[in-house]
Amino acid sequence: MNQTRKIRQNERDLILFLLEKLNLNVADYPINEEVFEYEGGKMGSISLNNNPDAYAGDLIQVEYIDTDNTPVMITLTHDAEGQLLDLDFWKTDFSKLLKYPAVEEIVFK
Repeated sequence: MNQTRKIRQNERDLILFLLEKLNLNVADYPINEEVFEYEGGKMGSISLNNNPDAYAGDLIQVEYIDTDNTPVMITLTHDAEGQLLDLDFWKTDFSKLLKYPAVEEIVFK
């Protein structure tokens, strides 16, 4: 069983921002209070429903440039039941995320 923790405000803010950009209502995509950190939080990725096998697709993918000028791809995914699954971060050089992005630092490609 995976160890969970409370979702952080900056994570919630980012998810809400991405849902808003998609014109999706948070009532239709509720954000769980408990999350699981992938890789012990190294890159910032979290599971929002603790079932990685339920992946059904990406909702949105955006980019962020970390403080070391390394691009970070951020993807919000959903599961087969239409619920939020992951907020996934992929730093292109696989290094540790240095600064969690603020919504104004997000770039849409």
